[in-house]
Amino acid sequence: MFLREVIKRSEEIPNQHQYPFNIPAIQTLDRISFNKNVTFFVGENGSGKSTLLEAIAYQCGFNTAGGSQNNLYELDASEAQLGDYIRLSWMPKVNNGFFLRAESFYNFASHIDELAEDDPGIYEYYGGKSLHEQSHGESFLTLFQNRFGKRGIYLLDEPEAALSPQRQLVFLSIIHELQKNAQLIIATHSPILLGYPNAEIYNFDVAPIELIQYEQTDHYQITRRFLENRNFYLKELID
Repeated sequence: MFLREVIKRSEEIPNQHQYPFNIPAIQTLDRISFNKNVTFFVGENGSGKSTLLEAIAYQCGFNTAGGSQNNLYELDASEAQLGDYIRLSWMPKVNNGFFLRAESFYNFASHIDELAEDDPGIYEYYGGKSLHEQSHGESFLTLFQNRFGKRGIYLLDEPEAALSPQRQLVFLSIIHELQKNAQLIIATHSPILLGYPNAEIYNFDVAPIELIQYEQTDHYQITRRFLENRNFYLKELID
C-alpha cells in the first residue's frame, strides 16, 4: 500500500452546510485509513463515495476529469471542491497512477485521439488503436490491461459501468494482478466486483463512514434476494 490515510481538514472549510460538505458521510468524516491493497467505496447515488474519490485524485495530481498527471484537458464540473480540504498520508509517496471516471471516459478517449495526431505511438498504451474504435466494454478492458500495471495508485469510479457480468469477472482477475504491485480504490455498485477476496469495503450509507462485510452490503443482499425470489419481487414491483 502507498496511501495510508485521508484526513479531512474540517477547520479550514468555510461553510460546512454547503455542498458537498453537507453530505452526511462527508460532513462526519474525520479520517479514513487504508489497510489493504484493494479498497471499495459503496453507497447509494449521492452518498459521497465519488466525491471523496475525486478529492483523492485531485490531491494525487491526477486530472479530475479522468486520467493521470500527464493528461491535461478541460471538462466542465470536474472541480474537486473537497480536494482542497483533505490531506493524504503516504508511505511511501507515489506519483504514478490513474483516475478513471466512467461518466467522462468518452472525453478522455477523445483527448487520447488528439494526442495521437502528433504522436500516433501513444496508441501502443491503449491496445494499438483509438479507444473510440472499440466498444465501450472493450475500451475499458484495454485501458486496464495496457495503461495500468505500473507501481502506483489507481482510483476507479464505477468501472463496471461499461462491463457485462462476464467482463466484470475478467476485471476481477485484472484487479488481482494489479494489486500485486499497486493500490486500488474503487467506487462501485457491482456485487461481482465487491466479491474480490480480502478487500476492505467502506459503507457511505452511514455517517460516519464505516467498514462493512461483503455479505452485509445492500448490493449483495438485494441481488441475492432478487435472484432467489424473482417472481415475488416482480409481482410486488409490477402488479
